[in-house]
Amino acid sequence: MQPTSLETVSLRKEYPGTLALDGVSLRMEGGSVHALVGKNGAGKSTLVKILTGAVQPSAGTLRVGGREVVLRSPRAALHEGIAAVYQELSLIPELTVGENILLGRMPHRRGRARWAIDWRAAFESAAHHLERLRISLDVRAKVRSLSVAAQQTVEIAKAMSYDPAVLMLDEPTSALAQRESDRLFELIRSLAERGVVLLYITHRLQELPRVADTVSVLRNGRLAGTVAVAEASPSRIAEMMFGDVPHVPPAPPATLQTSGPEVLRVENLSRAGVLNGVSFSLGRGEILGLAGLLGSGRTELLRALFGADPPEGGRVLVEGKEADPSRPSRMKRLGIGFTPENRKEEGLVQSLSTRANLCLANLERIAHAGFTTRARERRQIAPVVRMVGIHAPDLEAPISVLSGGNQQKVTLGKWLTTEPKLLLLDEPTRGIDVRAKLQIFELVRDLSARGISSIVVSSELEELLELCHRILIMREGRITGEVRPSSTTVHQLLELCLQ
Repeated sequence: MQPTSLETVSLRKEYPGTLALDGVSLRMEGGSVHALVGKNGAGKSTLVKILTGAVQPSAGTLRVGGREVVLRSPRAALHEGIAAVYQELSLIPELTVGENILLGRMPHRRGRARWAIDWRAAFESAAHHLERLRISLDVRAKVRSLSVAAQQTVEIAKAMSYDPAVLMLDEPTSALAQRESDRLFELIRSLAERGVVLLYITHRLQELPRVADTVSVLRNGRLAGTVAVAEASPSRIAEMMFGDVPHVPPAPPATLQTSGPEVLRVENLSRAGVLNGVSFSLGRGEILGLAGLLGSGRTELLRALFGADPPEGGRVLVEGKEADPSRPSRMKRLGIGFTPENRKEEGLVQSLSTRANLCLANLERIAHAGFTTRARERRQIAPVVRMVGIHAPDLEAPISVLSGGNQQKVTLGKWLTTEPKLLLLDEPTRGIDVRAKLQIFELVRDLSARGISSIVVSSELEELLELCHRILIMREGRITGEVRPSSTTVHQLLELCLQ
């Protein structure tokens, strides 16, 4: 394959009330891996949607191999040699590897029916695509039988079966272990050697030296800069991602008596591959932040503390008494609640009503002699609905009709019905609007003032500096540092996460 190029010229995308991209000009050459990074909301997803033909730009042009192209649909993008592999896998589990690779393009032959699938030719073709990429998989195996890493390689083989000149990979290692990521990087480098233009979108900044040649940073819809990986020091990446932000110490989130009682103590908590000797303590009413890059162990720590993924070593003490975090039910009885990052699939039941979701964590208290009624449930949740500020015209309607912000409030509210001592909040403001985000902040501060402690994971470092009393830095499953928001800038915090 002859190396080509992909270029955007003054690309602009406007939505009502929002300027998602503002004059982005990028040039990516074949034979190298070009990484794209930026905070949530920086414009990365919008750029990828334009490059794949899913969204039309408001202004600007696209060029492939120096030739101007107009991509009016994803099919048009494939026709121009542009393919993408997304973070959410799009394979069909019950079909074979070969069927997934050639989905919609299966070879046919004449049979008893007018046309029939030529299965032999199909599997031979799929095997050929895998061999070209040096991927060893059984083309007749069902996709559901494969590991996540193997499914990711099937996605890449499917994209490469179109012989694209450009391949975009959106967070391809988000669900992969270290060894699996290393194998994927080898595959990406082999594609670069073939002259493919590779655009690698990631939040895992620690991956950049291992996979990319150049790095571009988007900030607030604009291109903040492009540098060679060798020059992409933590301080330079931080400067491009956040700009010249003056340090204004945040107001204290709540008055905290540092000499107050200890709610939680963690000693040498370990779990193979994700947690390595984590130790810290948490005071009554304290809001503790966990900062770190994706894959640093933040979510894994919360899940271990709640018993969702039990630790394999170490001790957890709640109010001085040793706890057994082997099951969520045990930790719930000790006064611990957990709001997961993926609220739609893990935090809520979308087919149930708002009322039913708010009762899920506390049914044993609400029920009388094993039975409950809607009237009893509504009386129990009424104070929480008011306190959290849930706007639901009909509490009996499916929760799926609520906005993201109100769904997140319900995720929090269901735990408040249990009168918790500690809340574990994983990305509590992801995917919600600014107003709902501020309301969540205010709620967490109010809970702190009432003596309810929180451990908060957020990829938005500014949020941790604004909300928390104290922040722990995580890297590779370890606690590597501790900072106070009053004396730390967002640049410094990102550098600590990258070191």
